[in-house]
Amino acid sequence: MKGRIVLGLVASAALATIVAASALATSGSGVGADILARGTLGGHFKLKLRDSSNTGDVVVQKVVIAAGGYTGWHSHPGPAIVIVKSGSFTLYDADDRSCTGKTYQAGAVFVDAGYGHAHFGRNEGTLNTELWVTYLDVPVGASPRLDVSPSPGNCAF
Repeated sequence: MKGRIVLGLVASAALATIVAASALATSGSGVGADILARGTLGGHFKLKLRDSSNTGDVVVQKVVIAAGGYTGWHSHPGPAIVIVKSGSFTLYDADDRSCTGKTYQAGAVFVDAGYGHAHFGRNEGTLNTELWVTYLDVPVGASPRLDVSPSPGNCAF
């Protein structure tokens, strides 16, 4: 008899927990939240911004690069988190004397360090590449892209 009472109390508590959780996890109303791009960031990385007492913008940009298209040498005022939504993107680093590009396929995520880190990106595929980029620590109202001229000289393009 005692066992049945304890079992009944446990079952009642479980049911009450389920009902309470359902009430707390209700759907919203009048809210749209489409996921525009998703990718997987592999490995561990650290993200450091300049002095956090200064204000800065966060800018989100959809970048479409046609087959054979390229970005030109550039940098960003702060870090940039890039999701390759579709296609592929090959990134060349100004610090790489061998000019060996790293190709990211759809679904990949990478972080550009920004703060003067020069790089060049190309769509070496046959379809458009779509990137979704979140730029951090952009001076208020400024462009998230900083052109680099002259070219660093480590690549023939």
